[in-house]
Amino acid sequence: MFRDVTFTDVSRLEAMADACAGFVMDEDAFRAFYDRTARGVWAYLARVTGDRQMADDLLQETYYRFLRAAATHDSEAHRRNSLYRIATNLARDARRRSLTHPFAGIGGEIERVAVSETAGAAERRTDFERAMARLKPRERAMLWLAYAEGASHQEIAGALGLRPASMKFLLFRARRKLAELLGAGK
Repeated sequence: MFRDVTFTDVSRLEAMADACAGFVMDEDAFRAFYDRTARGVWAYLARVTGDRQMADDLLQETYYRFLRAAATHDSEAHRRNSLYRIATNLARDARRRSLTHPFAGIGGEIERVAVSETAGAAERRTDFERAMARLKPRERAMLWLAYAEGASHQEIAGALGLRPASMKFLLFRARRKLAELLGAGK
């Protein structure tokens, strides 16, 4: 689905999005926004929940709620923050449901994306996945938004409902905890 999109297409779509920043989305604008953001939101949900199938379901619900809100956004960044905020809240709700209904849990292992990996790369990936699974959901979300999505402290705070002033410290602690978990496996 995403393999046919080139970097040129993405930059063209982003330019169109910036031009339409203050307007309510029509169907074409939403499709362009979806094409630009769906892959990143899905990867974020898969990492936070640890379950690819749940990430599929939550992605659909995220965009449904985003559209249903029919909010007017100031910029593309504001739209993305709203989208990640919705995704974060849905992932939290799913986690809470799994705690009260253990058979509908989030568990599950993230499947490997690359088909041909070297033994060392596969081992490092497994170690990383195990370490990430041992972090709290909020810590996983912060690390994913910061390093996989390249979000600023302000954007992460907005998406997770935290104070921007505490983001530097919280990210430091999450990185340190991840490093300790990775170091403990050796």
